[in-house]
Amino acid sequence: MAQKKKKLLLIKLSSLGDVIFNIPLANALKDAGYEVTWLVSEKGIQVVENNPCVDRAVLVPIKTWKKRGMSLTSFFEYLDILKQLREEHFDIAIDSQMMLKSLYWMLFCGAKRRIISKEGRELSLLGGNEWIDNISYKPDSPIVMNYLRYANYLGIDVAPEDIKVTLPSRSTAQIEKVNSLLAGLDPSKQTVVISPATTWANKHWNKDNWRQIVDYLDGKVNLVFTGGPNNNDLIEYISQFKGLNLAGKTDILELAEVFSRADLVMSPDSGSAHLAWAARNPKIITIFTCTPKEVLQPLGSYDKYIALGGDDLPCQTCFKRKCKLKSNPNACTYFPTVEKVKHAIDTLIFS
Repeated sequence: MAQKKKKLLLIKLSSLGDVIFNIPLANALKDAGYEVTWLVSEKGIQVVENNPCVDRAVLVPIKTWKKRGMSLTSFFEYLDILKQLREEHFDIAIDSQMMLKSLYWMLFCGAKRRIISKEGRELSLLGGNEWIDNISYKPDSPIVMNYLRYANYLGIDVAPEDIKVTLPSRSTAQIEKVNSLLAGLDPSKQTVVISPATTWANKHWNKDNWRQIVDYLDGKVNLVFTGGPNNNDLIEYISQFKGLNLAGKTDILELAEVFSRADLVMSPDSGSAHLAWAARNPKIITIFTCTPKEVLQPLGSYDKYIALGGDDLPCQTCFKRKCKLKSNPNACTYFPTVEKVKHAIDTLIFS
């Protein structure tokens, strides 16, 4: 008789990039025989739901609750989700969010073993009954390997070359939509996708630097620009109306399909860069300003993934949302230099 699978709850609510960084952990757990349920917010639901790394995705509508403010409706929705979780009788829960937003789920999910790293913040340690050593045990340790230390704690070892990154399959409708969006591209040219925007202002690379890169690539490749609807002004400035602007025209899985067809994706440290990594096909240049490239760069061969930045100023990398410098604030957004980025482009697609 086959042994009954142990049930495991993975709590990683947001953001998109962090959710993607946890996909190898979920795959390692599932491949080891666990039945994996993932508790996730709107930011990551599209890459978790129907992903082969999980058996079930449970949506926590944090964005909706924030819009409503304090509300009985939201409270009853919270209780309903909690009831669903408790009915599963989880053997293990892992909190890789490690923040206040995950504390309540961890504390009341009903799991027998509730595992969290000692580096948990905002009282999140109170949700655990097993505490493991800091998963970020070195300042330059890749974040994917850090999250995999939860698997290591359960006796599951995953070598870097065996890391499995998966995304949900795209539907026929999504594939056909992307076919239509990209129909005008020249099939004789390579395709470069530029996703210039992210959520932190000081993670943005200087827009005039981007302009010079666009001028360098114009005519040599198919240029495609992606982002949200709020990124149109930035894209119009850096593109000078060259190439194809898809800002606001794709959802996350459609964007992943766009990335999967690209030869090169260029982006700052962002959800787009990490989604491009999860799409597996494109080469990637990631531009880092205030965040550590050694930790957050795409994990894999330097022949495919190049991370630039973080080594031109003494204040890098501060990992702060707001620059603390009083003189020359946000100086890091001008680095790396345009010449370094051009060299990386040449190395990856023009050599």
